[in-house]
Amino acid sequence: MNAIISASQLESDLAGEYPPVLLDVRWQLSVAKAAGEPPFDGRAAYEAGHLPGAVFVDLDRELAAAPGAGGRHPLPDVAEFGAAMRRAGVSSGRPVVVYDGGQGWAAARAWWLLRWTGHPDVRVLDGGLTSWEGTLETAAPKPSPEGDFEPVPGAVGLLDADGAAALARSGVLFDARAGERYRGEVEPIDRVGGHIPGAVSAPTTQNVGTDGRFLPAEDLAARFRELGASGGTDVGVYCGSGVSGAHEVLALAVAGIPAALYVGSWSQWSSDPERPVAVGAEPQ
Repeated sequence: MNAIISASQLESDLAGEYPPVLLDVRWQLSVAKAAGEPPFDGRAAYEAGHLPGAVFVDLDRELAAAPGAGGRHPLPDVAEFGAAMRRAGVSSGRPVVVYDGGQGWAAARAWWLLRWTGHPDVRVLDGGLTSWEGTLETAAPKPSPEGDFEPVPGAVGLLDADGAAALARSGVLFDARAGERYRGEVEPIDRVGGHIPGAVSAPTTQNVGTDGRFLPAEDLAARFRELGASGGTDVGVYCGSGVSGAHEVLALAVAGIPAALYVGSWSQWSSDPERPVAVGAEPQ
């Protein structure tokens, strides 16, 4: 099964006999509050125009639990996540397509959670809303009937802090954040800058072109091979809080490389002063 879908293919599928459920997961990592500016409002963006039939999903409230010891975007309660997906019309026997405003991070978080909890057919709209050339609507649909999806966690790889530390030594652990955060030169959000010792810098922004769409699968596979993901190597990914990291797991899936996600990511790791921190360009 392909992990992504083009806008033209989605348009064709929506016109078919078994159209997919559409989830709009518009969200942006925002530090605007520190500057006194209002944070990005995904629901307002959705209400201003979305793909026909799409249902809004709130990343902070439905795709994550409240910030705390597990990081800024820890795993949601599985029962609550399942209820949210059913309200959105998600069923195990019906395909799902998720999209966001174009960056792909939020859509990838929804994709990963649905895959982790056992949904068999989930894809991300490549390029997000900006790739869609069809009409948009402002009415918010209410799925009827509701979906029947029952989440069963464990279908794809999940790492905790200890597992991430071990994988950085036994396999390859990719850090999907910007290089300057990996190197510890800047840290706009978390307690301290740097990276998990042994992790390899692999910014997820380098997995897409200028149009926000993923690079060809063969190019992605070559990139990840050069970074150490070759043969039977076990691969994991982390980021700041398990959102952009999900996008890197998606890129790896496009390249045909399975990878586990450390959901707690740097927001969890760096909050524990007992955890070691590496700085600089080398994994260490």
